[in-house]
Amino acid sequence: MPTLAADDVPKFLEAAKGTPYYALFYLLLHTGLRRGEALALRWKNIDLGLASLGVSGYLSVVETVYKLDGNNVIKEPKTPQSRRRIALPPSLGLVLRQHRTEQEAQRTLLGRPLSDNDFVFSHPDGALWDPSTISHAFNKVIRKAGLPHIRLHDLRHTHASLLLQAGVHPKVVQERLGHSSIRVTLDTYSHVMGGLQETAAQRFDDFLSARAVENVSKMLANQPETDIGVRGFEPPTT
Repeated sequence: MPTLAADDVPKFLEAAKGTPYYALFYLLLHTGLRRGEALALRWKNIDLGLASLGVSGYLSVVETVYKLDGNNVIKEPKTPQSRRRIALPPSLGLVLRQHRTEQEAQRTLLGRPLSDNDFVFSHPDGALWDPSTISHAFNKVIRKAGLPHIRLHDLRHTHASLLLQAGVHPKVVQERLGHSSIRVTLDTYSHVMGGLQETAAQRFDDFLSARAVENVSKMLANQPETDIGVRGFEPPTT
């Protein structure tokens, strides 16, 4: 399964800067949303909180954009698990705030104030972006960054893989991706889980070793002190 490595992420984001799709690509990478789920987002689905820095919010995925007979159609999720809420990392909150500010400025020029019912990712007039156009733009960004070819959908796999490598519990990854069961998550990312097994085994050993050292230290601390060897001098002679 092709994904971006952790060291590739800064290169990708730098290449995406200056494009109209930077905020979208950033969101896909940091949430694992499907392309259609991201395009169906409205501002009312996002809570950026009240803080201006270190913001944390929750993204509610309630709809998906499909392309049918050449037209964009918004549909409800296929499964209950697809209807979910996702915590946003602080950096994404800042990117979305900046994106909204720019969108509000565009709407002001057109005399159409931005509302919470408007789409997060759209043309200045409010029309939805075409999904295929976004995929083509993504391919150009990947080439510009000099990275191996991956699909736009592989940002979703990248998000999951990096979470698992960071030690996030698979159940949390399942909930963020909207998989129907944790088995789907484990089967899909078994290649990542394999490496985590060795890491877990090493951490188990390290934990027991640290506890053993801690217990020895406690035993030594509880032993009665003697003048010889502990205080470092001979008892005075009379």
